[in-house]
Amino acid sequence: MKLHLAVAMTALMGWALPAVADIKIAHVYDKTGALEAYAKQSHDGLMLGLEYATGGTMEVNGEKIVVIEKDSQLKPDVGRAMLAEAFGDDEADLAIGPVGSGVALAMLPVAAEFEKILIVEPAVADSVTGSAWNRYIFRTGRNSSQDAISNAVALGRDGVKVVTFAQDYAFGRDGIAAFKEALADTPAKLVAEEYAPTDTTDFTAFGERMFNALKDLDGEKRIFIIWAGANNPMSKLQAMNPGRYGIELATGGNILEALKAYKEFPGMEGAAYYYYEIPKNPVNDWLVKEHMARFGTPPDFFTAGGMAAGMAAVEALKKAGSTDTEKLIAAMEGMEFDSPKGKMIFRAEDHQALQAMYHFKIKVDPNVAWGIPELVREIPIEEMNVPIRNKR
Repeated sequence: MKLHLAVAMTALMGWALPAVADIKIAHVYDKTGALEAYAKQSHDGLMLGLEYATGGTMEVNGEKIVVIEKDSQLKPDVGRAMLAEAFGDDEADLAIGPVGSGVALAMLPVAAEFEKILIVEPAVADSVTGSAWNRYIFRTGRNSSQDAISNAVALGRDGVKVVTFAQDYAFGRDGIAAFKEALADTPAKLVAEEYAPTDTTDFTAFGERMFNALKDLDGEKRIFIIWAGANNPMSKLQAMNPGRYGIELATGGNILEALKAYKEFPGMEGAAYYYYEIPKNPVNDWLVKEHMARFGTPPDFFTAGGMAAGMAAVEALKKAGSTDTEKLIAAMEGMEFDSPKGKMIFRAEDHQALQAMYHFKIKVDPNVAWGIPELVREIPIEEMNVPIRNKR
């Protein structure tokens, strides 16, 4: 009764009761643009990760989590503006995103300007946690070096000759640079590199140059491809019949839609960040079950990444007991957290999430719409000697 009277008196006198603060997480991601399929997966995964990590309450430390969506449109200037808007106008406590590496690089200085955490997911370029890094940047997504090291493990046998092919922007350039570095530690030999504009649709000239670089060499011959988004060249290059020169294509894992093209390549080897049937742990079991129930499809490449980001954010908030940036940084440096892939660790030196990767060989099942990345071997964190590329 006394409590009710106090509330009534407060209202009558125009006083405001202290409001329960919300924890605002901005998801700044490329919702529209060439990578929108990746973006949807990332957002679905983020929401599932927040749900899982909070036991379905969407609350942490007694405060409600509110997710603010911002569309960076795969444009660096828009991404920069959207993050500034999220931190400045919306007073977001931390942010997650984006998909494109070029957008991510434009966003990094904004995190430093506002002194707020940006968890980069799933942009891959090494420079995000390398030359362009600042102390407010953490990344749950794998980086180019992790892709490169795992693919070099898969392909780097004695007698193998490799030509690389990638898109001519940060993701492709950083990816190939890291792959070259990793391949140098194996018996395989790099023969040549090719780069194509992201909007390329005719790969004839590129294919001819790559075939010419390899066709007269002895041993196993591979064209290793790094490609994101539309216009994937694999089918068109295969149509040029590299097999007549003993040349095979190779690439890393990808989203399920892209894996449909892998049915043309039974036995193809590479390394993957995620495929829903590979990890065996309670988090992934829950993700697969819930995603099938809610969306009617298995979780995909970037769904797992988005979930990891959500789980990392909740674990950091719990550990810090606060949204204060300095407390979050202290909590997150060296922090271990669960994900659909199992354990991840934010390395203190550059805030890159260390994680396992998966060496696969493509299996073709006529009852499955895509080529299945069948596990050859999990490459554990301890075998992933990921270079520290920042200047901390």
